Amino acid sequence: MNKFFSCLAHWTAAQSGRAHTFALAFGVVLVWALTGPVFGYSDTWQLVINTGTTIVTFLMVFLIQNTQNRDTAAIQLKLDELIRVNKGARNNLLNLEDLTEEQLSKVKETFSNLAANAPGLPDKLGEAARDLGEAGEDIQDARQRLAEARRGHRR
Repeated sequence: MNKFFSCLAHWTAAQSGRAHTFALAFGVVLVWALTGPVFGYSDTWQLVINTGTTIVTFLMVFLIQNTQNRDTAAIQLKLDELIRVNKGARNNLLNLEDLTEEQLSKVKETFSNLAANAPGLPDKLGEAARDLGEAGEDIQDARQRLAEARRGHRR
């Protein structure tokens, strides 16, 4: 049963996002709208579209949720693998999805504090890199002058 539902959910999700499915749904609504005068815009005529869309929406909720659950689990596993193989990563963050809302809030607060305590860090790193580059050029110039001074002193 689970395998059948999973396959059906996957197929339905793939089909529901295609242009021909939208065109089919649009066609159904168009036919319904065009038949309005034939049925005198009766309550039954309105009930047909209301019932049909309600049923489709109700069923699609479960199918889409199944697909989202599967996609989220796959993304989570990929992220977990990236964290696991990265030597500088915090491996204790691998199971964040298992934390309570309160625990997640505390982790988020910790990261917010880290970010707040390092304002402009990328700018500072860029400035430091430029300064190092300039310092390297100055050192090179000083070495050349020193070498020239030594050569001049030897003469």
